Amino acid sequence: MEELVKLIVKKTGISETQAKGAIETVIAFLKKKLPAPIASQLDGVLKGDGGSGIAGGLGNLLGGKK
Repeated sequence: MEELVKLIVKKTGISETQAKGAIETVIAFLKKKLPAPIASQLDGVLKGDGGSGIAGGLGNLLGGKK
């Protein structure tokens, strides 16, 4: 997540605190809107735990192989 914070700070000029707040708002929104199996994997993806699970879930959601 730190990489994302740095990117947002660089591209927008806002503070790290503001960037973290924006990210947390977006994550909360996504968790409410995404299907539960995918939403539950967001934290792992942001921590760098791979993301293959969420990628597979998104692929299935978008009509990929099941």
